[in-house]
Amino acid sequence: MSEAVSGIVDGMGRQIEQAVCDKDTMSSASVGMSDLSDEIVLCILRHVPVCDLLTNVANVCQKLHTLCYDKTLLTNVRLSEEYLADDQLVRLTLKLLANHVQSLSLNSCYWLSGSTLEQLGRCRGVTHLDVTGCRLTSPCLSRLLSSLSSLRSLAFDVRPCFNSALLSSEAVDSLSRLKELRQTLFTPSYGVVPCCAQLRKLMLQFDIPDVTREGVGVCCQLMVGQSSVPHYEQLEEFTARLAPGEVNQTLLLLYLAVFSVHIPKHLRVFLVSIPGPSPAHWPAAPSLAKSLGRRGDLVALQLPRTWLDPLSLKEALEGNSPKHLSFSRCPALWPQVFQSLLNGGVRDAAQLISLNLSGINHVPYSECRSVEDQLAAGTMSQVAAACSNVKHLNLMHTHYHHECSPGLEGETHLCASLGGFKHLRSLTLPACALSDGVKTNHISARHSPPSLLFQGLKKTPRVGLQNYKPDSEPSLAGDSTSGLASLIAACRFLETLELIGPGFASALPRLEPCTRASVEPRGMCAWARGVGDAHLAALEALPRLRRLTLAGLPGVLRGTGLVQLARQCRDLRVLSLANLGSLKTVNYTAALLETLKQCTQLQELRLEQPYLNANASFFEALSSCSRLQRLCLISRSGTFDPSATETFMERCCQVIMCHMFMGGTLVACRTLQKSLLERFSAERSALSVVIYPLQHEDLPSVIRGIPLTLLDRITLFQSHVAQPPHLSPM
Repeated sequence: MSEAVSGIVDGMGRQIEQAVCDKDTMSSASVGMSDLSDEIVLCILRHVPVCDLLTNVANVCQKLHTLCYDKTLLTNVRLSEEYLADDQLVRLTLKLLANHVQSLSLNSCYWLSGSTLEQLGRCRGVTHLDVTGCRLTSPCLSRLLSSLSSLRSLAFDVRPCFNSALLSSEAVDSLSRLKELRQTLFTPSYGVVPCCAQLRKLMLQFDIPDVTREGVGVCCQLMVGQSSVPHYEQLEEFTARLAPGEVNQTLLLLYLAVFSVHIPKHLRVFLVSIPGPSPAHWPAAPSLAKSLGRRGDLVALQLPRTWLDPLSLKEALEGNSPKHLSFSRCPALWPQVFQSLLNGGVRDAAQLISLNLSGINHVPYSECRSVEDQLAAGTMSQVAAACSNVKHLNLMHTHYHHECSPGLEGETHLCASLGGFKHLRSLTLPACALSDGVKTNHISARHSPPSLLFQGLKKTPRVGLQNYKPDSEPSLAGDSTSGLASLIAACRFLETLELIGPGFASALPRLEPCTRASVEPRGMCAWARGVGDAHLAALEALPRLRRLTLAGLPGVLRGTGLVQLARQCRDLRVLSLANLGSLKTVNYTAALLETLKQCTQLQELRLEQPYLNANASFFEALSSCSRLQRLCLISRSGTFDPSATETFMERCCQVIMCHMFMGGTLVACRTLQKSLLERFSAERSALSVVIYPLQHEDLPSVIRGIPLTLLDRITLFQSHVAQPPHLSPM
């Protein structure tokens, strides 16, 4: 029995001491397990992993047995993060679940064997099945589909070995009744789409390399002989997310070919995310936009930058009340987006829940700017008033420069404007948006007249800046955090916060390979350099913070702000730190170690720094994170202590992912990787250990072998705020 479950069961087995207040006196009354109502016990059992629920807790007593099989606990089951469940335990759990479960997710259970997946056929009442990330063969898929005649929703991977010709007639019959399908494509294929004539939701993720491991180019012309794709007559939602590569874009256009002939009349969600500066053009995009605007029931929209012009966007949004909008890396749409949101272009902007404006107004500093290229506090105040129910907002790769000039003392800070989003739960900001200003003796500003739509937009000429010096921070921005404080005071319920410097580029880019070319060189933005420890310390006023990303903040000196926020944000579960302070040394080591000691609830840590020293002291501090599950260290010239790494893995028994891309020799990396796998794989079925030199030429092929769920979740740096909602696990 797991430690968590043992604690719950032991706690329920013991008597609960309850203070009962009388009118005149305080007495102590003992309440036994049998005295608790079924509703209270069920609330407790919802927090128990289903494997332990059925194989352990249900055997304690008759009452618990009855409650453990309550339909509220077993109708919808997720095994996705039960990392310590091996094949034998999962098979037993599936046997016990067989007559109860209707929705079953094994998303990201990459460690399960084919024989275990065969047991899914027992669950004949399942209507929703997610086996994304599982090693499912075509014959196994055929047998499952033949058994699950009630299936209406399916999510799975299409791997190079997939062959639709191996599907039985019973399997094809089951596919014909599907309403929802999600395919993760690792090879050019239509998958099972040609068999699904009644689809209402189609979700696609393209992760096909342009060349094979053998160096042979991948060609989409291999698909010509396959069955034609149906015309999506009943399709309501289409979602596609692409990894970089020409093959992925070519394959997407093949999937979209039928839209050029016929656009489903019920289509209300269309989300397509293509990385890179120049996505392949799709001629049918304008007609799609017109069609989406006619019905007035558009729910979500995201199109690549080359697919839409301002007029088409206006037609798509007019008369609609969307819930999710993404205009990531679409600077040409910048004016029209705000006109639609503020001037009646949408029917009810208050319906909007998720808004992604990442890079929408970006013009590199190296160019002569002839358009407004900074966020306007006044405009964002209007957006906050109109879109009052937004919960997720992404402003990455944008700029805001608050001036300290005497003539602008009354100007509203952008952070104060963002405080108008009272319901925010997740937020991504450029680091410069936190600064209260750069003093005039360090940088001069020339102001241009604002446009009719944007007020307070500023243009600053390109000037030279001195190299960053630790002693220079007080002269840049001091410790003033009044702007940030106004945001925190208004948005107390933030759970996810990402602060990303405009010059940051991860050493492991994937979904946005253009990052290095699309953002200005490090240090160009003096406002971002003025964000330091005082700003991090101010984040302590966010008691519900669970996910925190800090990247590209050279103004962080000793990291004391990290310690302060960690002491107050006790529920922090995910922490990602990248390129803080100087890049020539880790100048916040002592604070980092103290921070880790405070993060007792931490489950996921990603740390990227060029000169990281993962020595005994580091792993000793990290061992305080007893609930840690996933660890990723990235350091171009970093070092690691093999013995300390093993000791850490022994102490933190829930760690199932250890990815370290650092310096050192290939032999040293492989030796440690082999040692960790041999020592801990038997007791941790889901264990993923990858230790490899960051600058080795074979690193891309190594990364390709990592489970996609781990790559997207932590190993590869990317924003997780206001992303397409329908690509999350079912």
